[in-house]
This record gives sequence, C-alpha cells and structure tokens, in this order.
Amino acid sequence: MYEGVIGSLIERLGKLPGIGPKSAQRIAFWILEAEKQDIDDLANSIVEAKQKIRFCNVCFNVSEEDLCRICRDPRRDLKIICAVEESKDVIAIERTREFKGRYHVLGGAISPIDGVGPDDLRIKELLKRLADGVVVEVIVATDPNLEGEATATYLTRLLLPMGVSVSRLASGLPVGGDLEYADEVTLGRAFEGRRRIQ
Repeated sequence: MYEGVIGSLIERLGKLPGIGPKSAQRIAFWILEAEKQDIDDLANSIVEAKQKIRFCNVCFNVSEEDLCRICRDPRRDLKIICAVEESKDVIAIERTREFKGRYHVLGGAISPIDGVGPDDLRIKELLKRLADGVVVEVIVATDPNLEGEATATYLTRLLLPMGVSVSRLASGLPVGGDLEYADEVTLGRAFEGRRRIQ
C-alpha cells in the first residue's frame, strides 16, 4: 500500500510482537507527527538498550551488570528458585511482593512446533545451580498453556530425582494465559496456593 521510506517503516513496525498492520500504520504516522526530540530520544533509548542490556551471569534475567539486582540482593532466600520462561515473568512476579527467593530465566518454553526443545533452554544452567545442595525448592512458574505445561513436566522429571522439592503455581491463573498479563492479586494467590508435584 505505502511505498518508500514510510512503507519500510510500517513493514518494520509490523514485525514487532503484538503489532498488526493497522497498529504499525498508526505508529508510523505518530512518528511522523511527533517532535523530532521525542523521536531522537526513542531511537537513542532503543540503541542504548541494545548496547547495554545483557543477561545476568547467574539467573539470566536482563541486567546492565554481570549480576542483576535480584541476584545481588543479600536479603533474597538462596534456598528457593523460581523458574520462569522470560524476564518479563520476573517483573510480573516481583510486582506481587510474595516471592523472596531467586529466579532462573529459562529463555522460553518447550515447543516442538516452533523447533524449541529442552536443549534450547537454560535447563543445564539450572541443574548446575542446584548441584551444591543449597537450593531446597524449585517453583516452576511457566505459563499455564501447552508449552508451559510441557516445560513444567520435563523440569519436574529432571528435578525430583535430585532431592529438591518441586512446586507449581496454583490455580488462579487462566489456562492459555501469560504471566505478564496477570494482575497482582491473581498472581499473588497463585503463589500462596502453589502445590507440590509428586
């Protein structure tokens, strides 16, 4: 429909997650009408984030340093790890103020249809973190959808023989939903009512 620079901008914006063709067009025209300084600030923020943000050496959460702020916090409980799919899930759980342990970001979920298997996730790194015997519980907080359940089942089979307690978030989260969209109350109740996997 659109050609040249504007067509290219709309096409690139349309590649962003959750942005369809109409949204991409609206954003493109917003960019054209916005103040130059606002657009420069946006562009600089994107470049700076790409240059400075990396993954924590311990939990693989996003960070600007070798260790994220949660792994640096001496008040966090070293005996409990919450395994999540993505860094955005850490933020969702932190908003509840219910969890006081540490995290492990898997980097996705098992999805054979998308070509994602266990070796594509940070499962080996999780197992290394459990090797010293300090961790006594792993909370599997993957999304309550098909891929999240497959990942939880796979992790449970690996972790139970290691002698750690494995629990899964309780009901309260909608099946087929994503953790990042759950409100604080629902996610908080899910943490309080988590169940042990036998």
